[in-house]
Amino acid sequence: MIQQPFAQHATEILKNDESVIGLAVGGSWLSNEIDEFSDLDLILITREKVSADKSKMLQYANRLGEMISAFTGEHVGEPRLLICLYDNPLLHVDIKFLTLDEFASRVENPILLIDRDCQLQKILDQTEAKFPYPDYQWIEDRFWTWMHYALLKIGRGEYLEALDFFGFLRMVVFGPLLHIKNNNLPRGVRKVETQLPAEDFNRLKSTIAEYNKASLITSLENAIALYKNLRVNLYAENIKQNEKAESVVIQYLAKIKDSRLE
Repeated sequence: MIQQPFAQHATEILKNDESVIGLAVGGSWLSNEIDEFSDLDLILITREKVSADKSKMLQYANRLGEMISAFTGEHVGEPRLLICLYDNPLLHVDIKFLTLDEFASRVENPILLIDRDCQLQKILDQTEAKFPYPDYQWIEDRFWTWMHYALLKIGRGEYLEALDFFGFLRMVVFGPLLHIKNNNLPRGVRKVETQLPAEDFNRLKSTIAEYNKASLITSLENAIALYKNLRVNLYAENIKQNEKAESVVIQYLAKIKDSRLE
């Protein structure tokens, strides 16, 4: 695979750079799931903070290969991330620029490629990786209002907005909760095709609609049924359900379902 030679080359380029404390690799590398379609997730730890200056981030990234495109990751909530596309070979590489203090806060334990004076290993030994899990009460407090929002879009005929909203629900609610149900990390809809049993995957697919009212209504009904099933399987008694909101939205669903809109 092309990811390993790139990482090895990056290690050779950076190992004698005194501004670099360490280089680590995460993502699919850790689970031995790298294939020809995988990107490469690098973590570059420097003595001075680099992530505040995109030009400095680019200077490091340009040294690693034939970079043809790069931009920072504000759209995924991580401005310290430089998302790069390299050529020869064509490879997507994410480089997260951290200081030593920032390295302690992490969602996984990366493999260390460079570790000056074992500083990174000490942090790994003394701290714990914590992957963020969804807040069930946060979801429950919003779910029925979200359903009403989707029904408004369907009722008005804004089917594209409704379709997009179902994608949001799969990413934020259904994918993570189905992963948790099956003892996986709640990585949105990542690898649901291979990590969920057929029954759960088919229920998730049942929330994918076609561009018409009938299909959207069916998908919304399937989404509600899936959420109720997950709520029974995962939520403890301390999660307060908004029965009033649920009731009125179910009634509104019936109204929209029966309305005659082409």
